[in-house]
Amino acid sequence: MLKYLFRRLLMMIPVMLGVIVIVFTLLYITPGDPVDSILGDDATPEAAAELREELGLNGTYVERLGKYVVNVAHGDLGICYATKQPVAARIAQAFPNSLKLASCSIVLAVIIGLTFGIVSAVKQYSIFDSVAMTLAMIGNAMPNFWQGLLLMLLFALRWKLLPASGFNGWKYMILPAVTIGTSSAAAIARMTRSSMLEVIRQDYIVTAEAKGQTEMKIIIVHALKNALIPVITTVGIQFGNLLGGAVLTESIFAIPGLGKMMVDAIKARNYPVVQGGVLVVADIQPGEPGS
Repeated sequence: MLKYLFRRLLMMIPVMLGVIVIVFTLLYITPGDPVDSILGDDATPEAAAELREELGLNGTYVERLGKYVVNVAHGDLGICYATKQPVAARIAQAFPNSLKLASCSIVLAVIIGLTFGIVSAVKQYSIFDSVAMTLAMIGNAMPNFWQGLLLMLLFALRWKLLPASGFNGWKYMILPAVTIGTSSAAAIARMTRSSMLEVIRQDYIVTAEAKGQTEMKIIIVHALKNALIPVITTVGIQFGNLLGGAVLTESIFAIPGLGKMMVDAIKARNYPVVQGGVLVVADIQPGEPGS
């Protein structure tokens, strides 16, 4: 176990280096200047030169990249251009909101996914099975930003049942949690159905039926318990994806999490915040099983 963990930690080093180089290069070649965004068009050349020197934007590409890599190696993600706070502090402020949203979403996804998956496996080839798997495919293919806007239009603007934006209570979490939890629920439902179909054909299930045990007890106690191993793996992967992949959803619903922080930083050309946020998201995102 320790050997596996050590190998995974070592694998993070080239991944982080690759992420740093790619993100830094994209920001470097992107048109626009952070100095112009901060000072505006009326800034004097002297003020612009002074700020450029203060932000460390005067060096060459290689010099700036090398300095940034060294700083990251020492745990320094840079300073936010707008607030003059360390980027790590900004991320620490935004991360709990992303964690709350991801937690609510994964709970909703597990409840829906397990229910649909179990009933679809038990009632294989029934109308419910066909409808559930069709909904799972639609949920997996539906873009989150489109679904979020549709839910906002219906439940917030037309029916006025839920708030459209913000993050000040449990009501504010319903629409974004449903938006990003739908695709995870679809993945969990498909994995649950597949795993349950394998388990319910095993000999010990036939034996339990022959002993006269109720169908509910056979499904819950015998079948589901043994079918959960691949499902738990899927839930873990989906939780990592939810934690680091809700960029557009957080922006649509104005949730002050990692995603909205990075989008706002991109608009303002706040490069250290963008680079730090992408690094954190890249570390959060899980690999495929067995990778």
